[in-house]
Amino acid sequence: MELDLTLIWAILIATAVFLYVAMDGFDLGLGILFPAVRGKAERDVMVNSVAPVWDGNETWLVLGGGGLFAVFPLAYATILPTLYMPLILMLLALVFRGVAFEMRFRMATPRGQLWWDRAFSWGSFMAAFCQGISLGAFVQGIKIEGRAYAGGWWDWLTPFSVLTGFALVVGYGLLGACWLIWKTSGELQIRAYNLAKPLAVATLVLIAVVSAAMLGLSAPFRDRWLGLPGLFIGAPVPILVGLLAWRFADALERREEVTPFLCALGFFLLSYVGLGISMWPYIVPPSVTIWQAATHPKSQAFLLYGAAVLVPLVLAYTAYVYWLFRGKITAEAGYHSCAS
Repeated sequence: MELDLTLIWAILIATAVFLYVAMDGFDLGLGILFPAVRGKAERDVMVNSVAPVWDGNETWLVLGGGGLFAVFPLAYATILPTLYMPLILMLLALVFRGVAFEMRFRMATPRGQLWWDRAFSWGSFMAAFCQGISLGAFVQGIKIEGRAYAGGWWDWLTPFSVLTGFALVVGYGLLGACWLIWKTSGELQIRAYNLAKPLAVATLVLIAVVSAAMLGLSAPFRDRWLGLPGLFIGAPVPILVGLLAWRFADALERREEVTPFLCALGFFLLSYVGLGISMWPYIVPPSVTIWQAATHPKSQAFLLYGAAVLVPLVLAYTAYVYWLFRGKITAEAGYHSCAS
């Protein structure tokens, strides 16, 4: 049986994008939660909890974007013009946030510290919101004539894309709160428990609203979820979301530390699977499939040899770093001690 290289690459890029969302999501979520936390000491602990891993988390974004460019050039050439503005704003926000990450530890005055804390939070909000807007603009469809983008400059800005932008900000906030439950203790952990419940409720409500909006957005989406056999294929997704929500609430009640974070990741994974069910096999909805957008099979095979070496190395390094910096973060030790 001949391997379908295009399908392998589609799965690989989709996995890289999800790993970025999962790993950088809680990282951005900490910045989103900054306004809810008062005091330099607690904010230092929040930042220290991701200091060893936050740069590496963004590796998966590079892999996803680079893979799209190399393997699906038609998709890259049509998606990017649609999303130039939100993606540029996202990248600028990530740069702005990275500068604030470093500078907040070097300020000698409380006022300077406060402004760099605000910059870190603003950058996190903007990056998350622009990612959500890009997702919404992608899902709602891209106008193509021939093999080129035929839409307008502002097609990315719609009520649906704003809704997905807001939903992703809330979801990342939930990941950040659950990360703090896992990695911190004392008053900060209690604050994170108190934030996690309303954020989880808001996230689940927004998942339902976005899902309903998608059904009204496109007839193929409705047919995929409400027709047969799609109804039976997609039915486990909302059922699993409900079960996961029950487990999440039970974990918060029992004051478990790791389970809330895993459940929050589960919400994102199930939403991602639902999105895949809705859009398959299109990489540029509603008209370009993964096979239509793919480069020549020989190019895919050549690139896959490199990915077979690179991806395991990145996974191994990421796993090692997370294992090396396991355990609770305290105010007495961390990144700020080295930066000062």
